[in-house]
Amino acid sequence: MQDQMTIGIIGCGAISRAYFGGAQNTNALRIKSCADIRAEAAQEAADTWGCQAVSVDDLLADNEIELVINLTVPKAHVEVAIAVLESGKHVYSEKPFGVSIESGRQLLAKAAETGLRVGNAPDTFFGAGVQTSRKAVDEGGIGKPIAGTAFMCGHGPESWHPNPAFYYDIGGGPMLDMGPYYVTALVNLLGPVKRVAAMTTKAFEERVATSETTHGLRIPVNTTTHLTGAIEFVSGTVVTMIMSFDMWRHNLPCIELYGETGSIQVPDPNGFAGPVFLSKNREEWSEVPHAFPANARTIGVIDMVRAIRSGRPHRASDALAYHVLEVMLAFDKSSESATHVEIQSNVEPPAPLPLGLDEWAVED
Repeated sequence: MQDQMTIGIIGCGAISRAYFGGAQNTNALRIKSCADIRAEAAQEAADTWGCQAVSVDDLLADNEIELVINLTVPKAHVEVAIAVLESGKHVYSEKPFGVSIESGRQLLAKAAETGLRVGNAPDTFFGAGVQTSRKAVDEGGIGKPIAGTAFMCGHGPESWHPNPAFYYDIGGGPMLDMGPYYVTALVNLLGPVKRVAAMTTKAFEERVATSETTHGLRIPVNTTTHLTGAIEFVSGTVVTMIMSFDMWRHNLPCIELYGETGSIQVPDPNGFAGPVFLSKNREEWSEVPHAFPANARTIGVIDMVRAIRSGRPHRASDALAYHVLEVMLAFDKSSESATHVEIQSNVEPPAPLPLGLDEWAVED
């Protein structure tokens, strides 16, 4: 295939299965090699998915590989991404973009210096749920958006995740872990953010894992675990957000937007599908048929590869991911300073997907 690109994967943990699996569904990607600081994890992935296990250094030295998918832990995202760029390869990283404004700026600077592409998860906004919602909002389905709500609430991953400790370390917590899905979806729907006002806290200084592989592990909590605040968009829309690992049960929606003439329910932005519901004025909710294919994880990498080949911008861009990172970090910053935090970066919402596409298609 003319647009096929040979790629490598660094980081063979749980999330890598989605990327290895997604690459099987497209001719745009050929995974040649994988690497992990745990050689046995890389070998297991190589045996499962039919590629070769190598060291990180050997992967970066391989001139046949044009792009690297970076699936390391959050604290290593920027360091590894910069190493990839310095090796002359494009990089697509898992979320978040970084764990600090400074690290995010370093990565943006390195991308500009090298002239290489940087992409970043999440790519769930390519899914039928958010794309159908975007089409409805863009076409005036609720009139001008005035307000909204966004909630991701639960009691943390230590009951099910095989390695939950990093969720409670710097770079973890509900905001940097799950916030990228929500804030990216909101920016896709409403445009860039102007400012944030928030209060944040944590309920426990320590968590005890109950998952099968780490049962009884005591995990120090080094990040805030309950964040609540308001996001004001440049457009004037104000969205109330709660991101929490401190709530056992709730009946809150994922995302709802309230406009001049109606309201819309946006499905879970951590998934690609889910029903979209629209209400005009005070009418009952009615389901909006999906106008796009569901898609799945790795669609952002496919879009990036085809964008590189054709010379157009890719949708899951470094500019978008950095803007989302700045918004997320503003919650703790606002709470600590007891002030509004003005967002310094700006970004245009990614181009919507065209209508009539087949699964895994992301043309201009």
